[in-house]
Amino acid sequence: MTLVSQEDELNRRMERSGTDQTRRIEALVSPTLGDMGYTLVRVRILGDRQVRMQIMVDRVDGGAMTVDDCAVISKGLSPLLDVEDVADRSFTLEISSPGIDRPLVRREDFERFAGFEIKADLSRPLGSRRRFRGKLLGHDADGDVVLVRLEGETARLPFDQICQAKLVMSDELLAAHAGQDN
Repeated sequence: MTLVSQEDELNRRMERSGTDQTRRIEALVSPTLGDMGYTLVRVRILGDRQVRMQIMVDRVDGGAMTVDDCAVISKGLSPLLDVEDVADRSFTLEISSPGIDRPLVRREDFERFAGFEIKADLSRPLGSRRRFRGKLLGHDADGDVVLVRLEGETARLPFDQICQAKLVMSDELLAAHAGQDN
């Protein structure tokens, strides 16, 4: 993916994700993460009294995230987040990997994990439903429609209406993940 298309993808994701605060944080940390060899999966602000800023990250090389990766990222991002004063109160920074049953956020996630079972929620109903669970078939040529095989039919989920999607834990997913670690 070219730098321009990465920026376009980030802008599209920011349009449909979270608050202005999370969008600002995504825009702030993405270039630094890229320079460090990582890519942003998502930013979430959790909690009311004890606020956690969760920054979920993947390795650009596709390798498994380690505790050392998370420590390096934390050390790299903490000063940036402090200088930019991204929060109106104190917070705990949490760097994490997407995990096995990872959220699917970027267009390439829906292509990369084709063949696995997913759950997806839409912001608006498609027909009479908002929630879907089935085998991910990938996306159309433009990446605007995610294809999910349901019982007896294929659902065409508009990418810009997917408010959350994730892989479903299965033996097949565990076996594929174990194969990556070798």
